[in-house]
Amino acid sequence: MRQSAGGEWLSVPRAGRIDGLTAREVEVLKLVVAGLMNRQIAERLGVSTRTVDAHLRSVYAKLGVKSRSAATRFAVDHHLAQL
Repeated sequence: MRQSAGGEWLSVPRAGRIDGLTAREVEVLKLVVAGLMNRQIAERLGVSTRTVDAHLRSVYAKLGVKSRSAATRFAVDHHLAQL
């Protein structure tokens, strides 16, 4: 929810929003865009592949996407990362 200038509360959809991503989710997303696989991301960040999977599920839900390629496209389109 977001309050408008007039004072009423407006519902703001979650899909397609980047401000809801955590710093770690952005970091994982950037590594996906760079072409790293989950195992490589896990090794680089010092976490398990299950943790990377969890971060990606959260990223997909917050961005309103269903695939790695769609998340990559979103990140590039919104200047979160470059190909």
